Amino acid sequence: MLEKVDLNKTVDRETYRARVEELETRLGVLQRECKEKKIPVMIVFDGLGAAGKGIQINRLIQPLDPRGFDVYASRETGEEERMRPFLWRYWTKTPEAGRIMIFDKSWYDKVTVDRFDKKTKREELTGAFHDILSFEKQLTDGGCVLIKLFLYISQDEQKKRFKRLESEEENGWRVTKEDWKRNKEYEKFLMMNEEMLQRTDTRNAPWAIIEATDRNYAALKIQSIVAERLQDALDRRGIKKQEPLRPAKKTDGGYENGVLSGVDLSRRLDRETYKARLDGLQKRLETLHSELYRLRIPVVIGFEGWDAAGKGGAIRRLTSHLDPRGYKVCPTAAPNDIEKVHHYLWRFWNHMPKAGHIAIFDRTWYGRVMVERIEGFCSEEEWGRAYEEINEMEAHMANFGTVILKFWLHIDKDEQERRFKERMENPDKRWKITDEDWRNREKWDQYEKAVDEMLVRTSTTYAPWTVVEGNDKYYARVKVLETVADALEKRIREIKEEKKEKEKAIRSRSQGKKRQKK
Repeated sequence: MLEKVDLNKTVDRETYRARVEELETRLGVLQRECKEKKIPVMIVFDGLGAAGKGIQINRLIQPLDPRGFDVYASRETGEEERMRPFLWRYWTKTPEAGRIMIFDKSWYDKVTVDRFDKKTKREELTGAFHDILSFEKQLTDGGCVLIKLFLYISQDEQKKRFKRLESEEENGWRVTKEDWKRNKEYEKFLMMNEEMLQRTDTRNAPWAIIEATDRNYAALKIQSIVAERLQDALDRRGIKKQEPLRPAKKTDGGYENGVLSGVDLSRRLDRETYKARLDGLQKRLETLHSELYRLRIPVVIGFEGWDAAGKGGAIRRLTSHLDPRGYKVCPTAAPNDIEKVHHYLWRFWNHMPKAGHIAIFDRTWYGRVMVERIEGFCSEEEWGRAYEEINEMEAHMANFGTVILKFWLHIDKDEQERRFKERMENPDKRWKITDEDWRNREKWDQYEKAVDEMLVRTSTTYAPWTVVEGNDKYYARVKVLETVADALEKRIREIKEEKKEKEKAIRSRSQGKKRQKK
């Protein structure tokens, strides 16, 4: 891709002045129209060091209304970022509908700069590329316009610019030892960028190569590309949508999966057994929580279930003995006005835990394939692709080392009615029951079918569902705590074994070197 690019392209000053005035006027109009049509826009400036990303960003934003865009400079990965999956900081910066977010460097550092510096290991590359492609597809499928610009200069031009920057008192700090190393090994670094461009140049998010030797030429090309992409998005938004592709129907010979119908809801625990087991599990979790923090293991626990199935009670018992500084409970209600204008996964990414901490979600991202599906809050196309989007989000977290546990608390319809009436009769609990809860009972069969499909399509080896028999609250709470404790113990044991193996390998290499010296 890069070897065919002519880096000697230039434009004379008169042509530049004439064209840039026209383009700036057009960009201002397009920004307003995208805002009116509520189209989110992301513009990525990537490329080689000293290629002029900062200058070109500044030129691009001159004609734009500053109230309608943000610029995010992707600095070196800090502690907060290192303690979460690498895409976390970019998910949380995705723009709301109608706004523009401009990235000075981006998620591509993971597979270029970090790869060159050996921070990203070879075995991590395939997963990182997969995560990036998934991230971009989810955004563009959700209506975001993603414009990716790669600024390209030659090795000699880069060297010349580095020297000029170093000679300037106010800019000398910008050039680092790492920059010079990448310039010295220019071909090696360029090859990594070439591979990145080839593997991530997609129909929904194509790369544009910017010949950046002549800054005026680069500015005109960037502004032209941005204007064309925004105009294309507006044109497509204006076309009457064709009937969307329907998600593939599950054809099981006329038989439903029937996951919930096979759950044994007769399971019970007597009060004395419950108290004894609960006490032991809570003390066990208290110890495990300290180990999680020490070993920097992140944990995500999601609770779903029927209304009045006991999610709140299970969460209270789960957190009873945990250090409150190390966990957060995230209750999920209907999205507010800010959340509605972002991608539906955005609000959940904002609450993902850092390494060593636990995030507990009281209702989760699975609302997209349950309540939003049943109540018509999203299209069939949207909820149909959500299964894959959710699986890939959870895979990205699991690749980072996150323990993911998902619980469906199951009760039958009669038990739910009994609990609803009990709440209605108790002044202290009456606030828990609403007219909507009663209305949802009328759609029980629809919800059961949706839950069956959700459990089958999103229970994975790295993020399994646990169906909890919930007619007896004692049994349900113990099962939840026991499942969490077992999963945490397993992960802690794996981490310790991995550390032992690494230490053993280091000792073996050290002994080998000593023998060679002798």
